[in-house]
Amino acid sequence: MIKILVAGLWMSATMLASGYGTTQYLAAQKRVGDDEPAFVGLDYETVNPVNVPILFDGTLQGYVVIKMVFTADGDTLRRLPVPPHPFLVDEAFRVLYSDETLDFRSLERYDLEAFTERLKKTTNARLGRPVVHDVLVEEFNYFDKADVITH
Repeated sequence: MIKILVAGLWMSATMLASGYGTTQYLAAQKRVGDDEPAFVGLDYETVNPVNVPILFDGTLQGYVVIKMVFTADGDTLRRLPVPPHPFLVDEAFRVLYSDETLDFRSLERYDLEAFTERLKKTTNARLGRPVVHDVLVEEFNYFDKADVITH
């Protein structure tokens, strides 16, 4: 009986000591990174993939598929009457569909920096306030018409 009582007290003391040690360790970890800049309050929001048909001389050449993520202030996102996701998708479609320099028969590098900056500015203009902080491109792919039809 005394052995069971001593074992119970030992387990209780061990649990209290380990809990205290864990809280001290976690508190020390938070103090170490205080000087580092952090993206506090920014939410990363994923946007549905945007599929854009590429036309040349009236015929379908293929499709551009782009996956994006944008950053926005979490409090601002929660207070918006409508989410910014559809506006960003619409702007991406409009920019890619109307871009005359996007010709996959003669490939050249596409200026993603200008593309994402334009998306950010036009989406914020349509929302009427600076909601989107940054637009990140997760994937930017081109699929030829023949590849899409056969698969």
